[in-house]
Amino acid sequence: MGRMVHGLGGRYAMALFDLAKEEKAETSVEDSLATLKAALADSADFRTLISSPLLDREQQRAGMDALADRMKLDPLTKKFLGVLAKNRRLAALPEIVRAYQRLAAAARGEITAEVTSAHELSEDQKGALKTMLRARYHQDVALDANVDPKILGGLIVKVGSRLVDSSLKTKLDNIGRAMKGMS
Repeated sequence: MGRMVHGLGGRYAMALFDLAKEEKAETSVEDSLATLKAALADSADFRTLISSPLLDREQQRAGMDALADRMKLDPLTKKFLGVLAKNRRLAALPEIVRAYQRLAAAARGEITAEVTSAHELSEDQKGALKTMLRARYHQDVALDANVDPKILGGLIVKVGSRLVDSSLKTKLDNIGRAMKGMS
């Protein structure tokens, strides 16, 4: 399972996953990390808290403690965030969350599809995408959904090393390259 996560974020995610398994808290930690992921997407202040070099360890730890309480995160995740703050590794939090979600999905026998869309996908759209991917890969699929307005429209879906890019930006770039070749 360790091969599916890499780098610093992967190592931290693996350590957290192992601890969560020991304490039978995998689901509560995964729920807390999903809450953190949503907060990171929604709050510039939160992104600043985890990445600002102007905040010292104690300021980051105190900020994370307050946020963990306000978000009602489970105790193990709250403690883990304190360790990240102490080690000045909070900037790796988005990567750690993604890696933990991949580990949790694999433990359930699911594959993870990283999906990037220009706008937030509705629950119906996520369900339809899961159904399509399940039919294609003959396995349950967990979605790691991300929003990137720069792709303009369409989807970018990555499952393992396979990438399907149907984004409007890529299509327009391809048309632009084709037109340059015609002149």
